Amino acid sequence: MQNYYPVPFVIEKTGRGERQYDIYSRLLEDRIIFLGTAIDDNVANAVMAQLLFLDKTGRNQDIKMYINSPGGSVTAGLAIYDTMQLVEPDISTYCLGQAASMGAVLLSGGTAGKRFALPHSRVMIHQPHGGMGGTALDMEIQVNEILKMKRQLEGIMAFHSGRTPEELSEACNRDNFMSPEEAKEFGLIDHIVARAEGAPPRSELTEGEGDAS
Repeated sequence: MQNYYPVPFVIEKTGRGERQYDIYSRLLEDRIIFLGTAIDDNVANAVMAQLLFLDKTGRNQDIKMYINSPGGSVTAGLAIYDTMQLVEPDISTYCLGQAASMGAVLLSGGTAGKRFALPHSRVMIHQPHGGMGGTALDMEIQVNEILKMKRQLEGIMAFHSGRTPEELSEACNRDNFMSPEEAKEFGLIDHIVARAEGAPPRSELTEGEGDAS
């Protein structure tokens, strides 16, 4: 059971008065999409709508997608992935916390050279899971579909990591947890980042504290 955490609001003063946004809408103005939950059809529809909106409003400006997700529905995740490949802007992906299962697929599917992880995040890849029931024939159909999805996901991650599908198949045999360094070596991300671009080093901030000028 997830804890309830109210969505923060921000207030901006404009020439026409004050405007109130939920924090995610405000981030969207800066072309930031936050995927911070398990992936289902509702989450996928919201993320796809944001991607299409940002594609329409600024095709020469990058989109940033921050991912902290345990994964979820394969079909919903692939819908997000296909939309990421469809839109024109480059998409920078960032792993904070974790990008597991479908979250790892989306992380790896960012624009080459623009896939990041924070220092204490983790990436996890594995085989797709599926609950089975019904007749023997029903279960056979479900097994074949899961194997088809497995090949799809391995092909996608192989393409983005520079690995072979066979290497991905072996790596995904069991839950495979990776540190940022391991994910970079494997080819799922390009960079490990600890500070926002353009932010001064912490040493500079420390040295400047207490200055009276």
